[in-house]
Amino acid sequence: MDIINQTNRTMLFEEINPEKLDLVTIVGDVKGIDSLSDDKIKEIHQHLLVNNFDEFLDKFSPSVYSFFNAANQKVMYALKKPEGLAEDCISEIRIDQNNDFLKMLFTLIDTKRSQGITNVDFKFENLLDMISPKKVMDDIRQVRKEIHYLFGQYEKLDEGDPKKLDLGDKLNTMFEDASQNYNNVMAMLPLAIEDIKTRLLLGNSQEENMSEAIRIGTLTIGDSGELKIIEAPKSESTELLLLDESGSNELVNVFEDDYNNVSESPSGYVKDLVVRTFCPLPAVHEEVDITTEIQNYNTYLEFYKTAKDDFVKTVKPLVEKILGVKMFFDQYAIKNKGMLPSLLITNTKLEMMVKSSNIPRLETFLNTVNSKNEFTDTIWFGIVPSIELETAGQAKVSRERFRGNEKVVKQDGNNLESLTMLLQVIKDYKVQLFFNFQSGEDTTFSSMATAGIDKYIDKCAPLLRKEYSEFAIPCVPNFTIIPKDKSGVVIDSRMLQTENGVQLSREKEDILKLWIEGVYVGASYVAAGIVAAYQCPEFLKESFKNVSREFPGVRYDIEARDNSLRSVTTMAKEITGFTNNIKDAINRKNFGFVFSSESAQLQDKDIRRITVYKARSLATSEDGFDSIYKTLVSTYIERILRFQTGDFKHENIVKFFSNNPTSQKSKWLGTRGFINSIIQDGDDMTYVIDEKNNLCHIDLVFNGNVKNLDVMITKATSPIKA
Repeated sequence: MDIINQTNRTMLFEEINPEKLDLVTIVGDVKGIDSLSDDKIKEIHQHLLVNNFDEFLDKFSPSVYSFFNAANQKVMYALKKPEGLAEDCISEIRIDQNNDFLKMLFTLIDTKRSQGITNVDFKFENLLDMISPKKVMDDIRQVRKEIHYLFGQYEKLDEGDPKKLDLGDKLNTMFEDASQNYNNVMAMLPLAIEDIKTRLLLGNSQEENMSEAIRIGTLTIGDSGELKIIEAPKSESTELLLLDESGSNELVNVFEDDYNNVSESPSGYVKDLVVRTFCPLPAVHEEVDITTEIQNYNTYLEFYKTAKDDFVKTVKPLVEKILGVKMFFDQYAIKNKGMLPSLLITNTKLEMMVKSSNIPRLETFLNTVNSKNEFTDTIWFGIVPSIELETAGQAKVSRERFRGNEKVVKQDGNNLESLTMLLQVIKDYKVQLFFNFQSGEDTTFSSMATAGIDKYIDKCAPLLRKEYSEFAIPCVPNFTIIPKDKSGVVIDSRMLQTENGVQLSREKEDILKLWIEGVYVGASYVAAGIVAAYQCPEFLKESFKNVSREFPGVRYDIEARDNSLRSVTTMAKEITGFTNNIKDAINRKNFGFVFSSESAQLQDKDIRRITVYKARSLATSEDGFDSIYKTLVSTYIERILRFQTGDFKHENIVKFFSNNPTSQKSKWLGTRGFINSIIQDGDDMTYVIDEKNNLCHIDLVFNGNVKNLDVMITKATSPIKA
């Protein structure tokens, strides 16, 4: 570990935010240069390298852009900033921890993980309504509570008190968050919807969803002793405000002032709405124009549902990328941090990266970080999500008798040709590439449990028996966050005016619902994440006692013994398991990086997480395909050999492999017995020098299987001493 201090830096070949810088742009023209300067590498890292999920959100600020179309009275959304529109007509919606859609997905993943139950039994609907106006309002009520609490504390303290200044900072941050939405009509709609509902259904249990006309009164005893509720006399608003001792009156002024200063086009209605939302006062009961309010409510609700529907459909591909990055980092779930996985994001589409004009830029970058005897910035793994997987076309229908699936244009994936071009480049720099097929219903655990893995093997056929095959790692199946058939979200019901007052309709057609159409995470993110995680000795120490801190996890074979049950992913089980026929086929072919959702136990404890079933590349061997660790160990040994022999000097190679106790081979042989020993029991390492062709042939033996490694020898100027 003192020579090579990390073996888990990973490169993600994906575009996150087209408005941010990308690798192609930063590297620039490379004509006539062999490598980039240290300053250029520092600049690339400054913009594109992330060490955790929060840093990823901060550096790339994934966003969706919205604008209003007066022609069809709709909100339009786009992942790329629309060109040709005035800046003040476009709103940027950041997709971060505060976004209700992303927040809902994180909660769903965490809940599913803690419950450990399969998709068929999990109550998705209980969490999906987090994006309904009611739940958005619940979050705001919590913020409101905190603002009132902090403001109360703030008011009690003397001017200049350091504690008061600290509270002022906290209040400023909370007001900043609240004010982000003053100019965002879409963000104000849930407030308006719930505000009308609260005022019109006042005094009712929300479950009944009904209301009668209300006049606030007082309870009295009449002349004959009878109980009566008589209408209370209307008080002046100032008196009521004086009764309020919680400091809300001052907060009203603060919010009004803040709204007037921040809002670009102030509206009296929205200002009152903001104040009512954050400072609900026992104000004078005003007469409500019920017909107008109901009309507003239904219009807002319909508009919100349509806009939310369009928003979800637009943002989903971006959200799936964000979840992928989160799942990559989530696999490293340990307390004592050691070799932290890091992610370098190209932030450009794969097809752009592998254009003939851009390939030299990628090569120059990889040559700089992967072809030196300095390993801090070396790239070991790569991720390519969403490779297109053609499935059998649907039968053509001449006439639609029933409503079927709308023909949607499928999101652009990466094609196999682009993947091949990339593999052709990265093989020279020994980067192992995890890739997965486009996510959807036909690449899930459920689909693989019924249809098997043949379609994946067929799709990968062009990548077999090539120089780069050992660096290509197909990952299957993809992970389901929300299944398509359980992705319905009830927004709310339309409001009706009846003889008895106001009520929410119970009719099925009046319940507004949107369909998310399923959310998935590419298997390559999780596969690269778990492999990057177990490179760290501290990670292995959580599950094993016999771990050496001297070595990374390059020789750790996750398929051996019960290793896969010890190094589990953070993903919850999805199905009850694969049938024996499917498992037999997977074992017979030994294809790909395959995840398993099986019932298992380790030391009498149930394993309720997804585990790794196979960890193979596309390099063929006698029993199907080769384990990924063989390529990784070979790369590691070659890099150590280059470093210790001064770029493969003849006499130093002889010394490296000698039986001298101080030689590197002897040291590795002497430290067998650890789960991450470079040479394990049953392994061996031999070499033959081919003087004629100036080559050193190294045979790496793994449990009887031989892997060859050839290095070009640097001739010494002085004769070699025996």
